[in-house]
Amino acid sequence: MQIKIFSIPALGGEALNEEMNSFLRSKKVLQVEGQLAQESGGAYWSFCIKYVDSLAVAEREKPRVDYRTVLDEAAFARFSKLREIRKGIAGAENLPAYAIFSDEELAELAKMKTITEGSMRTVKGIGDKKMEKYARHFLTTQSDEKG
Repeated sequence: MQIKIFSIPALGGEALNEEMNSFLRSKKVLQVEGQLAQESGGAYWSFCIKYVDSLAVAEREKPRVDYRTVLDEAAFARFSKLREIRKGIAGAENLPAYAIFSDEELAELAKMKTITEGSMRTVKGIGDKKMEKYARHFLTTQSDEKG
């Protein structure tokens, strides 16, 4: 985390204001604290900005995957259904959806015509704890296979 401080006159500080806005657009901002201060020369805004460089963050983040283009039509339909199941579990347990299964894990499951405990265990990222807590919700039933 880094810190940058901007002091902008309350009157006539448009150029400095634009400089700060440009800075904010180029960084991943964590927090902004602002305070109006007065001195004999006039009033000014002082902003303390806590941030991380956007480039450093972008290098660590994985690119977003459009699963509609990665999966065939039938697999994408299964993927969408699995996401709905995951969303329901996440809501019920008050957890973020990715804590149940990641999109990548769901995509691997969606590629399977039938999801069994054995086939789930072959997916990277799905271990014993996830199997124990969530597998029953995602296993393919006989009615799923016919429909």
